Amino acid sequence: MKAVVLAGGYATRMWPITRNRPKMLLPVGDGTVIDEIFADLEADDRVDEVFVSTNERFAEEFESYLADSAFEKPTVSVEDTSAESEKFGVVGALAQLIDRENVDDDLVVVAGDNLISFDVAEFVDFFEEKGTPALAAYDVGSRERAKSYGLVQLDGDRVVEFQEKPEDPKSTLVSIACYAFPRETLGDFDEYLSDGNNPDEPGWFIQWLQSRQPVHAFTFDEAWFDIGTPASYLDAVSWYLGGESVVHPDATVENSEIGDNVYVLAGAEITDSTVEESVVFRNATVHDADVRRSIIDEETVVDGLDLSGALVGAHSKLTNEE
Repeated sequence: MKAVVLAGGYATRMWPITRNRPKMLLPVGDGTVIDEIFADLEADDRVDEVFVSTNERFAEEFESYLADSAFEKPTVSVEDTSAESEKFGVVGALAQLIDRENVDDDLVVVAGDNLISFDVAEFVDFFEEKGTPALAAYDVGSRERAKSYGLVQLDGDRVVEFQEKPEDPKSTLVSIACYAFPRETLGDFDEYLSDGNNPDEPGWFIQWLQSRQPVHAFTFDEAWFDIGTPASYLDAVSWYLGGESVVHPDATVENSEIGDNVYVLAGAEITDSTVEESVVFRNATVHDADVRRSIIDEETVVDGLDLSGALVGAHSKLTNEE
């Protein structure tokens, strides 16, 4: 079995934090967003190769990250794009990767910006039991939120209807960009694209596939975060840290109040400040500031400011000096 971890997005909604780094490598706990997926696939003996599908712009960063990691299976597979406007779309990129890497096995596909609470091996178990294309589905609990995803309707665990980003959702169960495809269905990607179908969202492909053959859904009730916005990233960090605040032993906090859900990385310095529900990256400096629900990137100085909902890019200097 092969696996693809989708990591080709440019995360423009999180700029400047993700202007020069893939969002999958944002820090969470002792690792990054993508580490949990890598760890699950590394531990599953059924998966013998893991392709990290990314773009030319971020390929070197993933290669460097993997070279310094303990993961042995992942290798970088590069899409021929370097900007958002050049993207093939997820389905197009997958079809290209299948051809480029000569994939001829069952295939598991997981979006690298997913922070999921189940082990990917559980999903693979389900896929092997059903013997059909499969997806993972989660109840987001809100019809408004469901509008942003592929909506799944089930009969038991079989998908009987799939709607990509419906304007009027009939339920709140959505696909989370975790899929598995039997080897014999891989040719369907080319057929789908050659018919002029939407190459962007994988949900359109699932909708097309479901109308032609059985597709089953693995549902789970724990947690899921789609790291696509600053708010979702902060929520994911909060969940991962169990609502506690974590200050790295190599960070400095003096005469400051660290509230709930704060993550302070190594080398950061916080003095005479209040910080709540925020992430302070490596070697950032926060002095005489009130920081709430914000992301302060590395090598940044924040001095004498009140920040709420802020994204402060790397190597910035923000002060109240006139």
